[in-house]
Formats: sequence, C-alpha cells, structure tokens
Amino acid sequence: MHNTGMGITDDFEVLLQESAATHGHLCPGQVLGVRMSLLGLKSINAEDPKGRDRKSIMVFVEMDRCATDAVQSVTGCSLGKRTMKFMDYGKMAATFLNLRTGKAVRIVAREEARISARQCFPEMEDPYAAQLAAYRVLPDAELFSVAAVRVAVSPEDMPGRPLSRVPCARCGEYVQDRREQKLGGDFVCRPCASGGYYRILQGDRYAE
Repeated sequence: MHNTGMGITDDFEVLLQESAATHGHLCPGQVLGVRMSLLGLKSINAEDPKGRDRKSIMVFVEMDRCATDAVQSVTGCSLGKRTMKFMDYGKMAATFLNLRTGKAVRIVAREEARISARQCFPEMEDPYAAQLAAYRVLPDAELFSVAAVRVAVSPEDMPGRPLSRVPCARCGEYVQDRREQKLGGDFVCRPCASGGYYRILQGDRYAE
C-alpha cells in the first residue's frame, strides 16, 4: 500500500471517471489534469467550481493535450464560456485565477515525476502503467511546482457579451472583442493583416 500524502478521497475517483468519460479514455495526462485542477482550485479558495464559484474562476492552460480536457471537466471552465484561455506554450502547466479576489497560482507538472513514478512502482514493466498508477498517489509536492502569480485580464477577455463588433475593411467579416488591427487607417481582421492558418482556394486574394 502506497502512502498518498494528500488524502485522496472517493471524490477524486469520481472526478477522474467523469474526466475520462469526457476525454474518451483514461491516461496519465487525465490523472495529472484532475490532480492539478484540485490543487489549483484549493489554492485559490474555489470550493464549488460548478456551483457558487462558477463565475469567479478563470483558467489559463498552456497545453493542448489530455490534461486540458481534465481541467475543463473538473473546473467547468471552457473556451465557449470564455473562462478558459489557451496559451500555446507547449508546457504541462495551468494557471488558476479567482476573478473575485484576484488570487492566482500557476501549477507546472514536474518532469521528475516520471522518474518518481517508476520508483513508486518498480514491479511494473510498462512505464505508462506505472505513471498511471503513481500519478494517483504521489504527493502534490512531487507532482507539481506551484507559484503565486498575478494575472491581469483585460475587459475584452472577460466572460459576458461581446464588447464590440467591427467589420474588416478587406474581407467584410466581423471581428469581436477588439481583436481587429489597424492597417493603413482601416480596421482589419488578423488574417487579413498578417495571414491566417487557412488559405481560401478560389475567388479570393489568397488564391494561388
């Protein structure tokens, strides 16, 4: 029997099952995401993220991996609600912000946890299985580094109705929440200003 050092309760298992159901399978990233979320919510004093605290939480995730689905499942934050922000840093990290109090913590998964997982369950030949088991029981201090941070959220990034809608002077599509840019005296969308992730194949200036 391994000592968890954190008092994992049945609630953790329920949250893990819910997260795995949403994501489609159970994996080490799901376990890390659930653990990270529980620690983050506790650190910012958000005890009821889907109830009375639901309008007070914002999460900044730095990875588009399995853990992000777990964070969404546990916290109830999402891109559609504008309470989850995706920062494309490629790091297994997330920042949890209490909008009411301003308290925020950034939590990063420790790379050393992979080694700790193998040491925790040396009898397991499959490192994936060892991670899955160890991430359930390792103390938070071995899994994560935690730092108090300050996060400034601009009005246009807050939840709620759009603050503005501006037509792009080039393509005519509307841009919300001050994402437009000024170019040569006109307001244009970001793809028209500097190129986007897509290229229209026919009948437009992007055609080649």
